[in-house]
Amino acid sequence: MTGSTQLFFRQLLTKPKQVSAITPSSRWLARAMAQDLGPQTGRVVEFGPGTGHLTTGILAAGVAAKDLTLFEMSDDFVAHLRQRFAGVTVHLAGAETAATWVKPGVGAVISGLPLLSMPLQLREKIIQAAFDILAPGGTYYQFTYGARPPLNADQLHRMGLTVTAGPRVWANIPPARIFLFRRATDSQH
Repeated sequence: MTGSTQLFFRQLLTKPKQVSAITPSSRWLARAMAQDLGPQTGRVVEFGPGTGHLTTGILAAGVAAKDLTLFEMSDDFVAHLRQRFAGVTVHLAGAETAATWVKPGVGAVISGLPLLSMPLQLREKIIQAAFDILAPGGTYYQFTYGARPPLNADQLHRMGLTVTAGPRVWANIPPARIFLFRRATDSQH
């Protein structure tokens, strides 16, 4: 078992609601979440990187370490991420505070947060924070273990967003579905 896997399971045992997953994200999920990214994306923000499986996929897609900012709530995960990913900015802060730390104009926000297990108001705050920093035309990528996106049609309309179901990653445990959120105004062009 690798050091990051041991750290994941230690966090799962001590802070199960914060981790809210039974295994780390797979390399297949990381690849699928980052498939649209590359050097052309510019700045990328990741919410809830945990031990860094999705982070690895983002960097492998060609996003420069200097262009990647992570938001993580676990101080143990933050220490691990800072050691593992030189040049990546890591904040010990909630995703809902992203606009405090990051200037607008981000090309993509990638989220591994367990939104479906969070209160609705916090879900909305987190997704709103993503759109507060996303550039026009930017995309918010969220995976879930459920069949539906973490916001319903009324919430999406109220927030001025659209959602598209992306790929389902069967090789992940449990299988995951990726959802792509965009501003409704971006979808009309």
